[in-house]
Amino acid sequence: MDNPPLHLITSDFVKKRLFIMADSSSPTELQQNNSDDALELNKDLERMIEDTENMSVQLTWMAYDMVALRTNPELVASMKRLEEAYYRCRVAVSGETRDQKPQSDKCPESAVTTLTPM
Repeated sequence: MDNPPLHLITSDFVKKRLFIMADSSSPTELQQNNSDDALELNKDLERMIEDTENMSVQLTWMAYDMVALRTNPELVASMKRLEEAYYRCRVAVSGETRDQKPQSDKCPESAVTTLTPM
């Protein structure tokens, strides 16, 4: 995420506004610049909000996974068995070993799999 810090955006915005105000020769030009700056600021704020929401979703899923793994130790073993089954399937279908880079994934990852405690 290559977003500049908010204080840099604000200071650049203020510098630009001061420069425009000193340079502008008419009130209509100043009003147009205000409108353009407001649109630009809105776009920047929307982008920052979207980035923050994406981080929030990722953190929520991480927390959910941690709680699920800590409250059900059998889930870790089930996940390991599922991973091993996936690799066996890939070797059987494509002849690739676990360490080889897959040329095409012939085992559907979108298949619905349910974990049942044993």
